[in-house]
Amino acid sequence: MTQKDLNNWIMYHEIHRLQRLGFGISKIARYLEFNFRTVQKYLNMSEQEYEQSLINSSKRNKILDCYEPFVKGKLIDYPDSTTAQLHDWLKEHYADFPEVSPRTVFNFVMFLRQKHNIPLEPRVREYFPVEELPYGEQAQVDFGEYNMITSMGKRKKVRFFVMVLSRSRMKFVWFLDKPFTSETVVNGHELAFAFFQGIPMVVVYDQDRTIIVDENIGEIILTAVFKQYTKSRSFKLHFCRKSDPQSKGKVENVVQYVKKNFLYNRTFFDIENLNQEVLAWLVRTANYLPHNYTKKPPYQEFLIEKPYLSLFIPLTIEPVAYKLYNVRKTNVISYKSNFYLLPMGIYNGTGTQVKVRETKDIVHIFNLQMDLLCSYPLSTLKGQTIGTFNRQRNIASKIEALMDQLLPYFTEKANAMKWLMEVKEKYPRYIRDHLLMIFDTLTKVEDKYTADKALNFCIKNSLINGTEFRDVYYCILDDKVIKNEPLENIPLLDKNNLTKINENPQVSNINDYEIILNQ
Repeated sequence: MTQKDLNNWIMYHEIHRLQRLGFGISKIARYLEFNFRTVQKYLNMSEQEYEQSLINSSKRNKILDCYEPFVKGKLIDYPDSTTAQLHDWLKEHYADFPEVSPRTVFNFVMFLRQKHNIPLEPRVREYFPVEELPYGEQAQVDFGEYNMITSMGKRKKVRFFVMVLSRSRMKFVWFLDKPFTSETVVNGHELAFAFFQGIPMVVVYDQDRTIIVDENIGEIILTAVFKQYTKSRSFKLHFCRKSDPQSKGKVENVVQYVKKNFLYNRTFFDIENLNQEVLAWLVRTANYLPHNYTKKPPYQEFLIEKPYLSLFIPLTIEPVAYKLYNVRKTNVISYKSNFYLLPMGIYNGTGTQVKVRETKDIVHIFNLQMDLLCSYPLSTLKGQTIGTFNRQRNIASKIEALMDQLLPYFTEKANAMKWLMEVKEKYPRYIRDHLLMIFDTLTKVEDKYTADKALNFCIKNSLINGTEFRDVYYCILDDKVIKNEPLENIPLLDKNNLTKINENPQVSNINDYEIILNQ
């Protein structure tokens, strides 16, 4: 009998035992977490009928039987493979793999594990106890968040900063009702050091985005604000590897302790009240009761550790009024997990930046010259695109300037401007191209007479087009040349070069070429 069959028999007899004790079908289903129809089916079956159903089930052909050698081989080579991974491998190696549900694959894989005795053996990371660090050697920092219930019955998400001294387990907690930034992280450090009345030698961190910008094989790039702060303090920084919370387990345990002991079932009134409450909790509970591992109260151990901490002198931290943000090529910036739209034309290649200042939940965006570009209410959501104004290119002023440059080429400027406005109205998307074509035509040969005549012809014949104006202009110009009419603004030869008019060009003798070719 396989383990699966044994489990099935235990389940069958447990259902009948509960019925004999007086439990109803629904109560048995809730207790065993089964569907009530399954319980009812098994209660209506005798032991012989149930045994026969197990035999028929084992003999039933499975839709994935033809893939058994492949799945078996993978399970033998990689016993810790998940069902989802095996499902993907089957679709990768077999183009004709049928469309089946993940549950079907799961049942088939579990059947093969039992049939061939291949248990799931997840890789277990080996751990060992870490020797207690010297007093004053290290502190660990982490962040947490929790959804509280307000006095009005609504949900309120709070974030908190935690620092714990590794040797004494002395803890500090500070709450905020908005996401942490580099500035508030620095404030959290200062509050913690003031609470401990000293600074440890090393502080251990996770790779949080408020502290580091990037990490490349151990090369840590800090945020500008936090980097400047660390230069003013004596402690060293140690960053854990990504996805490795075990390397700072002391503070990870404190985060859970705050959630399950202090925050659980606590009502939120305001952030100031919450910070007062957590300080009282630290005194009476978190730092007073004996630690589960050391069996010593943290506050007593802290009395020993305090002389080993570096002297703490408060810093005056000037608030950063503006922060620089890179502008994307779509003329947006990413600010607090949302995208804020900027006027078109702000992006000017890689490295374009703007300054952002947040005041009273209003986001103000400035260029580097401190000209206000736009302002938006701060969004409390994530992944939103914020912007309500028309962001099309502001080319109206440029078009008007180009029209003004064309007017001096005409005598009748009022008629010229009226006609140009008609071209703009007819071709709003291509007006710039039409104006440039007219400008190119007029500047090649400057002749107001021809320009006025071409303009009047276009107005009279309703030719509202830059291309047609160019063609008319050149036709009139060619007609003047044929009739030997003088063209205006034709530059004359320099007086010093008039003697060259009567000079005869040098003429070669063709006999010279014949001599060269016959040689």
